[in-house]
Amino acid sequence: MSAEFLTSRRAFVLAAASAILASCTTTGPAGGRAPLPVAPRRPIVPPTAAELDVMYGPVEDGGFTIPAIPYQQIDPKYYRQRVADPTGEPAGTVVVDTPSRFLYVVEPGGTAMRYGVGIGRDGFSWEGEGTIHWRQPWPRWKPPNEMVARQPELVKYSIENGGMAPGLKNPLGARALYIFQNGQDTLYRLHGNPEWRSIGKAVSSGCVRLMNQDVIDLYNRVPYHARIVVRQ
Repeated sequence: MSAEFLTSRRAFVLAAASAILASCTTTGPAGGRAPLPVAPRRPIVPPTAAELDVMYGPVEDGGFTIPAIPYQQIDPKYYRQRVADPTGEPAGTVVVDTPSRFLYVVEPGGTAMRYGVGIGRDGFSWEGEGTIHWRQPWPRWKPPNEMVARQPELVKYSIENGGMAPGLKNPLGARALYIFQNGQDTLYRLHGNPEWRSIGKAVSSGCVRLMNQDVIDLYNRVPYHARIVVRQ
């Protein structure tokens, strides 16, 4: 093997190594390392049909099979989707925009995850700031005494009688997040619900309801004691 061949081969290896190292290092204008981004970039695009099939398909959870939602029958603006944050609130805040029937979880970097919700009827709404003081998967439903007084048929599910057992027909659905204000339970909840037709409407007794698939996603994003703002 000639000396010329060895020399040229060594030069080729050194050049290749230099190229690899250069590709692993970025430099700023002054020749130093480029700063890391403040927050990860997230796509702000509507979900595709394939993504919606997964998002709103059947779910096995907690020993129950949540049926698929015929999302094609729901206004697309109420699909779970990432959007540019319109709230102006700090990251980690939950915001309920009651007039628009949207719930937002504010993310770092100027985005928010948005969910369509059903809200309380006139006279059965709450507004203000509080905290998500407690969260519960597959909760028991215990209608407050005021509701039982209005609807005596619910007495079998009253607080005194232990409430309704968790399940697919339970009005609180697969998850419930309990809103407290100044350390006191407001009796208002963010919760799942099997009635997907109610999303975008004012039909509940004051609580904010989501589709079960969406409330599971929300539950996984919202920590204990997260700040919540409900706007009327």
